Amino acid sequence: MKANIQEETILNENQDIENTLNTIKNDFTFTLESTCLDANYHPASQTRLTTNFANLARGDNRQQNLRNALNMINNRFNALAHLDNPKGDRYHVELEIITVTMSIDDKNGINNLPMIEVLKTNIFDRKTNQHIEGIAGNNFSSYVRDYDFSVLLIEYNKNKSSFCVPENFGDLHGKLYKCFVSSTTYKDYFKMSPIICLSVSSNKTYTRTEYQHPVLGYEYLQYQYSLTDEYFSKMGLKVRFFMPQNSVAPMAFYHSGDLLADYTDLGLISSISTMETFQKIYRPEIYNANSVAGKIYQPSLKHEDYSLTRVVYDREERSRLAVEQGKYAEEHFITPYKSVLEQWSANFAL
Repeated sequence: MKANIQEETILNENQDIENTLNTIKNDFTFTLESTCLDANYHPASQTRLTTNFANLARGDNRQQNLRNALNMINNRFNALAHLDNPKGDRYHVELEIITVTMSIDDKNGINNLPMIEVLKTNIFDRKTNQHIEGIAGNNFSSYVRDYDFSVLLIEYNKNKSSFCVPENFGDLHGKLYKCFVSSTTYKDYFKMSPIICLSVSSNKTYTRTEYQHPVLGYEYLQYQYSLTDEYFSKMGLKVRFFMPQNSVAPMAFYHSGDLLADYTDLGLISSISTMETFQKIYRPEIYNANSVAGKIYQPSLKHEDYSLTRVVYDREERSRLAVEQGKYAEEHFITPYKSVLEQWSANFAL
């Protein structure tokens, strides 16, 4: 009789755990909000202020900053999309700021938690008078990533003689990202999976190959993954490095699926023109350098032979806000939902 009672208790406990996990899985829901990024854009109160576009949209020069950046994007797009475009003005890139919040329904009620913010490109073809869907993922940023890199990683390495990474670093962020991208919310709004285009790492070396893609340009190889590469791999993303025509340095393209087959040429051009513009503004030492990357290339933020754009960008503020927003994520997301998130993460599977 005693054995039967124990078995029944274990079965009940297992059922309770399963019910809890099902509830958690079902109650992680996502909401999207779209805001037009144009010269009249003002960052909303819930916007992550570390994003490049929010940085440009503050201060006395905000409107001129935005106009200059948007003109750079459009000029670069038309330069790359030059076929049947003799005047270089056929296309206009329209940018949407996509803000993603996640809701957790627990015993304390439903909580809307800021999660991710990205830019999505849309292309207007003046010749055909048609709108063409672009690609999401540009200027990718997230609160949990801020926490991981600007709070957790720094705290973990305090008083250590050499840099090291905590066990399971990036696991939660990666699973939350996968959960969002596989959700019906994402699939209802986007036709293609994201491409997240970032700067190459300043402490890695890149070697140019003979392969040249008609849009992405020359491919570079890098044989030792950076911490960012490993972090993004937990999001289910692979990375390839390309230097587009008339660029001066390669960029890292993080993607799932097939980068060369899953996207249209105009979609790829929209990502290149958008992200190269922001990199020229944010990292001119690399992406607005006055010399082109060679066959073997190591980028450096200490490079002095570069030009400045006509856009004011506060890099110091960006670094400070990354820490502040990482602490915000810790206070409002990581700490209060620690047990729920750990349980969900341990059992998450697509």
